[in-house]
Amino acid sequence: MYPIVDIVEHQTIAAVQKEADLDAALQGKVNVVFLLTGSLLNIHELTDRVKQAGKHVFLHMEFIEGIAADRSGVAYVAQHVRPTGIISTKSTLIKAAKDCGLSAIQRIFLIDRNAVLRGIKAVEQSSPDAIEVMPGIMPRIIREMTNMTPLPIIAGGLVGNQQEIDEGLKAGALAVSVGSPDLWQ
Repeated sequence: MYPIVDIVEHQTIAAVQKEADLDAALQGKVNVVFLLTGSLLNIHELTDRVKQAGKHVFLHMEFIEGIAADRSGVAYVAQHVRPTGIISTKSTLIKAAKDCGLSAIQRIFLIDRNAVLRGIKAVEQSSPDAIEVMPGIMPRIIREMTNMTPLPIIAGGLVGNQQEIDEGLKAGALAVSVGSPDLWQ
């Protein structure tokens, strides 16, 4: 298991939502890939392709078809797929990943002040390696969250251009995950 701050070299993370975009992520400058696609039938192959390209790969457990987003699913992924880590909104999966020796990123949605406070409470209980906050286009909230937790913050969601990436980084995010292949360079 690697500390997330040690593996992020390029502060943009490729959030691959379609298998057709994987090649662009592998050829881009990014060194971390979030796989938000795949199934039981191909996730091993997709993960191996990312690793063979010399990049770190995190699987979003709720988006992998055919693998349950539960403790057994995480154990299966850890033993057979062997990504760098997982992403999940579920605290139980974050804990399971850590128990299996995987890095874990907890995704939280910042819809209002209560969601921010609930998210901080959840990460205090699950102890992820980093927090992905969504949407990632709220520099003021990102700045506040960096003051509320010692965990690294990754901004993601609705990020559509380089200026928004720069604003997230300036607000204190470790990195920004983006789904647009144009921004992976």
